[in-house]
Amino acid sequence: MSKIRVGLLYGGKSGEHEVSLQTALAVTKALDLSKYEVQPFYITKEGDWRSGPQLTAPANSVDALTFGSASSSNETGTFALQPLFGSSAAAKASGNPAVSGSESGAAAGPLDVVLPLLHGTFGEDGTVQGLLEMANIAYVGTGVLASAVGMDKVMMKKVFAQEGLPQCVFRHFTKSQWEKDNAFFIMEIEVAIGYPCFVKPANLGSSVGINKARNRDELLSAIAEAFRYDRKVIVEEFIDARELEVAVLGNDEPQASVVGEIVSSGEFYDYKAKYIDGKSSMIIPAEINSEQASRIRDLAVRAFQSIDGTGLSRVDFFLRKDNGEIYINEINTMPGFTPFSMYPLLWRESGKPYSELLDDLVRLAIQRHEEKQRLQYSFDLT
Repeated sequence: MSKIRVGLLYGGKSGEHEVSLQTALAVTKALDLSKYEVQPFYITKEGDWRSGPQLTAPANSVDALTFGSASSSNETGTFALQPLFGSSAAAKASGNPAVSGSESGAAAGPLDVVLPLLHGTFGEDGTVQGLLEMANIAYVGTGVLASAVGMDKVMMKKVFAQEGLPQCVFRHFTKSQWEKDNAFFIMEIEVAIGYPCFVKPANLGSSVGINKARNRDELLSAIAEAFRYDRKVIVEEFIDARELEVAVLGNDEPQASVVGEIVSSGEFYDYKAKYIDGKSSMIIPAEINSEQASRIRDLAVRAFQSIDGTGLSRVDFFLRKDNGEIYINEINTMPGFTPFSMYPLLWRESGKPYSELLDDLVRLAIQRHEEKQRLQYSFDLT
């Protein structure tokens, strides 16, 4: 059988650029090159797209995946977006697009599937998914709608509310609304939520821009910082709780992994606790009773289906310390994916190793794409 041609898309204009590079490095080391032809595509922090040479061996460092510095970009295959929509004669005959070769010697030919290993803005929010839909290329992960809803914490919580999923009290507003009537929103927060509370940008990942406010002065400061990252801010009730996470995998019949627990090194699980100090710990499986585990796994699948998820997601929960009540926190449609990230570790503990998980994700992406090819998007009025 011929190899599956996989495009790796990583980097990106996001605060999670470095996280994406670590994910891409891990994936290149895990993909079985006897089954896959791997073509890397790196997006710089400035938004330049570069295609590198086809991988004949796993990448040995993050630097190898960035194809050198920006000053050498002309020698490393910088290209406009049109190669993604270009096609060879063979690809045209099959109806599939191709990615053209670059100055770096990337091999031309149709891609079978793209792994968009992009976290956060311009990667996890439906934008690149829309590009791949327009190019008619199969891709791993959730579609445009699910990605956008999963990224926007306000829309996500509204969908969860419609589904009847339990969650904490929250309020939200745009920057223009805040500037027009901040006194009203302060009153709403203090009456409905109280202190302490959490202030977050509505569209950002990896806990960037999140602060805990214990009084009005801290609230105002936290809101000002959140607006540095997004035009919309969400304020959430503080819950003294354990932080639990579940990995979901599948398309129409998704499965949930065992439940894991995050024990943060800080007051809450922020960017520093996740990626810098190395002191946070993961407990897999979480030390909870079977009834709680079953309930959380069921809620995770319901959350995944409520946003029309496909492929993969990690769903995060709170388990209150005082009464054991369970609240859904959020869904992450492209979670961290190094071998040491929670998502792969949850599946490893559930009996699915890292390389097998990647095989499943590629299979699910191609399966969903083939199903969509059978749909009719136009009709003849004559």
